[in-house]
Amino acid sequence: MFLTLDDFEFEDKRVVLRVDINCPIDPNTGEILDDKRIREIKDTVKELINKNAKVVILAHQSRPGKKDFTTLKNHAKVLSKIIGKEVEFIDEVIGYTARESIINMKCGEVILLENIRFYSEEVLNDWKKWEGITPKKQAETNIIKKLYPLFDYFVNDAFAAAHRAQPSLVGFSYYMPMIAGRLMEKEVSILSKVLENPERPCVYVLGGAKADDSIKVMKNVLEKGVADKVLTSGIVANIFLIAMGYDLGDNLKVIENLGLTNQIEIAKELLDKFKDKIIVPVDVALNIDENRKETDLQKDKKIEGLINDIGEKTIELYSEIIKEAKTIVANGPAGVFEKEQFAKGSKELLKAIAESEGFSVIGGGHLSAAAELFGLANKIDHVSTGGGATLEFLGGEKLPVIEMLKESYKKYKRKN
Repeated sequence: MFLTLDDFEFEDKRVVLRVDINCPIDPNTGEILDDKRIREIKDTVKELINKNAKVVILAHQSRPGKKDFTTLKNHAKVLSKIIGKEVEFIDEVIGYTARESIINMKCGEVILLENIRFYSEEVLNDWKKWEGITPKKQAETNIIKKLYPLFDYFVNDAFAAAHRAQPSLVGFSYYMPMIAGRLMEKEVSILSKVLENPERPCVYVLGGAKADDSIKVMKNVLEKGVADKVLTSGIVANIFLIAMGYDLGDNLKVIENLGLTNQIEIAKELLDKFKDKIIVPVDVALNIDENRKETDLQKDKKIEGLINDIGEKTIELYSEIIKEAKTIVANGPAGVFEKEQFAKGSKELLKAIAESEGFSVIGGGHLSAAAELFGLANKIDHVSTGGGATLEFLGGEKLPVIEMLKESYKKYKRKN
């Protein structure tokens, strides 16, 4: 349980709104290539405007050292168009200009502050560890100390960053109610439904290169009896094929280079317990001099070449299983979909998911990018904005932001 926008009056209140509008950006021009995440926060921003709040948005773009680590100036322009109201951009976060602008805001106005990750405090801690990083510790950072006295409420709509414990994501909750925005509410509700009470048969389709995260999801949903079948592709499938005794040749080196060899033993353990529920490819598409060459998988036949996609027979097999499913959860592409000759597996599986009568959810990241590329995103029931956050949620991990939303509910619900 957590607090929502329905629990408070926002008239003439200053609200700090943390969102995740981290977008693909052309590093040469600064142009935003896909504004999906900005579009997804529209409902929360507009609702706060309509309730006469003074809305100050905190967000990040990429991280230090990346080519797309840049200002949020263009994000403000795009958001202005999406909500039909000017969003003032301020090129700092805690300086005098930013604080004075916040103090002098009028009801219904919206400000977007500069990229919060320009400040070292936001990126100092190990982003993937929650242990020891308490909201009190984050509340003591300069960022939070400078800003918190200016606000009445903290609305968190950054589901895609919910697995992080950075100051702007949890620190304000030490001083004021932390409230779920509409996107956060929707993401948690839908992902909880497919984890706790899915219609059956429930099929998980797991691929891509983040095999350790996908295998964690697989372990969670199989051990809890959530998934009836798990269809594997990509690096995930390669790990399970090796665990089953297939000789994949140089594809083992790819797994070694990704630091995923430890996942082979985990795959063996899962196969011992759930062999009838874990489905692996029967054929694959090899990259031979950038050409697609399909070959059947046989234990006595070494694979010569890099696997870049699943084959036709596997596509047909998986599509039939998906067609019969009442709940489908998919994460990660089936192959190197960026190359046209190896896009078939991802495209056909997404097409099967889109055409299925079952309730469909796909994770963010590469699979949602593939769905957009193939024009299928609007035919999926829910395309999550989260990549790592979605995987960790489905993997049964505790997400710092979700945990703090629960704590805030306990602390403030009695007062309302």
